[in-house]
Amino acid sequence: MIEAFKKTWNDRSAVEKINTQEELESFIALELNDELTHPRLRRTRAEKLEAAFERINNSNLTEPEKAGLSDLYRRVEDRLETIHDYTDGDNTNG
Repeated sequence: MIEAFKKTWNDRSAVEKINTQEELESFIALELNDELTHPRLRRTRAEKLEAAFERINNSNLTEPEKAGLSDLYRRVEDRLETIHDYTDGDNTNG
């Protein structure tokens, strides 16, 4: 998935440094949280996820690469949402 991800970010030096799955997932989390944007200009995770899906679907990736990368974004978003719910006290595990 790393090479597929890099193909969706042309001329972006930050993604060229991604070499492991952990680094990839960390960068996706950074992207979804819009941490590279000034706080007043940040968009919601839902908006960032939609933009990522659009970028993936409009790319030259193969259909299996698109599906795999989209699934990875969903998993990272689910993990971020779980962390958010837990830190807000909305967890049901006590």
